[in-house]
Amino acid sequence: MAAITVDRDTPARDSSFGMEHGLIALSSHQFWKGGFVVLDQADGLLKKGTTATGLIAVGRCEETFLTGASNTRRVKARSGIFKWLNSAAGDAILDDDIGKDCFIVDDQTVALTSASSTRSRAGTIYGVDSDGVWVATGFPLT
Repeated sequence: MAAITVDRDTPARDSSFGMEHGLIALSSHQFWKGGFVVLDQADGLLKKGTTATGLIAVGRCEETFLTGASNTRRVKARSGIFKWLNSAAGDAILDDDIGKDCFIVDDQTVALTSASSTRSRAGTIYGVDSDGVWVATGFPLT
């Protein structure tokens, strides 16, 4: 095929069509619908987002629940483009950071830096609004 020479209507996939995951959660762990979910490489279990290394961003939790005493509860989480809260001060994400990586602070907040390699990657900054940061979160999106 030759390179295009006019506008082209290239289809895009809405973030609501992101991949859904049903992986096993850490026991005795509270998950909140809409919260940031991560996969801990150390034990292979899903957890809520937190400042730590070795975490893989999975996406947004799709339900609220407290896991039981054993690691048998599956978490419904979705990868996609989600709006997370923006960190503050020197870690705040600005418009000129679009396209850069951002990092997990907690289960609803992202920051511009890894805080000297103490935070895991949240995803790629997709947009910035006054009330949050749009981030392509999870796999296979990031």
